[in-house]
Amino acid sequence: MGTAQNLRQATPGACTAFVRFALCGGGVGLASSFAVAALASWMPWILANALITAASTLLATELHARFTFGTGTGGRATWRQHAQSAGSAAAAYAVTCVAMLVLRQLVAAPGVMLEQSVYLSASALAGAARFAVLRLLVFARNDLQVTAAVSTARPLHMPMLRATAPARATVLCRTT
Repeated sequence: MGTAQNLRQATPGACTAFVRFALCGGGVGLASSFAVAALASWMPWILANALITAASTLLATELHARFTFGTGTGGRATWRQHAQSAGSAAAAYAVTCVAMLVLRQLVAAPGVMLEQSVYLSASALAGAARFAVLRLLVFARNDLQVTAAVSTARPLHMPMLRATAPARATVLCRTT
């Protein structure tokens, strides 16, 4: 039973998971934005964004498996979780690319601060959607496994205690 309780405790609630997601994902996202800006000075922005998105997705998925969602699998993300997380990262990549393309259509020569603002805003929007996908789809199987482990951890012959009604029920329910 101790194992089932440990698994249940390892799975944080939605609010805790969101705070952890924001800290882990936000930290990786912030570092990624600076890395994209640095790489974009050497190569096309879209290629720099693709490389940084791939690297940051691997890092963030590991962090989310270990800290954000408490998978109960020894802390490591499975290959399946990495693949599913990559799908949500591909959508986030598309959102950031579209945002930057729109910015460049609207502003001929945007400054670094404007680019960072647009990029981080698009990343935040994509991140909120990504949290929902990761919580409800990618790491949800573990919630089901934890629930199954907790429900099967109860002893088969558990005595049931029944409450009996007091002999004088009117004592409990006086109207005057």
